[in-house]
Amino acid sequence: MYFSAKNLTGGYGGVNIIEECSFEVNQGEIVSILGPNGAGKSTAMKAMLGILDLKEGEVILDGKNITKLKTQDRIKSGISFVPQTNNIFTELTVQENLEMGAFLTDGDISARIREMYDLFPIMNEKQDQLAGELSGGQRQQVALARALMTNPKVLMLDEPTAGVSPVVMDEIFEHILNIKKQNIAVLMVEQNARQALDISDRGYILVTGRNAYEGSGDYLLNDDEIRKSFLGG
Repeated sequence: MYFSAKNLTGGYGGVNIIEECSFEVNQGEIVSILGPNGAGKSTAMKAMLGILDLKEGEVILDGKNITKLKTQDRIKSGISFVPQTNNIFTELTVQENLEMGAFLTDGDISARIREMYDLFPIMNEKQDQLAGELSGGQRQQVALARALMTNPKVLMLDEPTAGVSPVVMDEIFEHILNIKKQNIAVLMVEQNARQALDISDRGYILVTGRNAYEGSGDYLLNDDEIRKSFLGG
């Protein structure tokens, strides 16, 4: 697998939130991390990003062990991250947000910005508008585009559809499918489990900080026990 985390164990203040969690995602795949509130989903993502110190486990990117790398160095290695909140600069324009997304990139970024406007056409119309004036769905498009400015190999998303309407949720998932087509490995934490699995190649379900179930999106969607316990029947 292109990006993998093995036996992640860690937490805060000496208390483990995740225990021996493992995840894998390849380029051109969408993989979802699901589970009830408090299951450790976002904690696991922070551990993979290097924001959380691990007691045990390792993180591998393209065959390289990056467990000891700082977050900024993991980003330089090819990982990009969209947090659930505070994921854009509201006081900057759409164009300026994209420019900020490329702060680790050397050289001319104009071609990459044009690619983002092609991928997210609504932003082309609003490139000079303050990001804080956009709708929730449009802000999320800016956040996704900003994260893609570094041309990452792995895109990590923490609750990308949190707080948006069902229509906007469908639009965001459509954008994520388009990102997958760029041969990017997409790993996302999601509360809208059924809809996430519908677009996911594979998924993991955490319960109390541990891997409880894993499998293809179709398998997890159609398993009676999983559907009853985690997908609302």
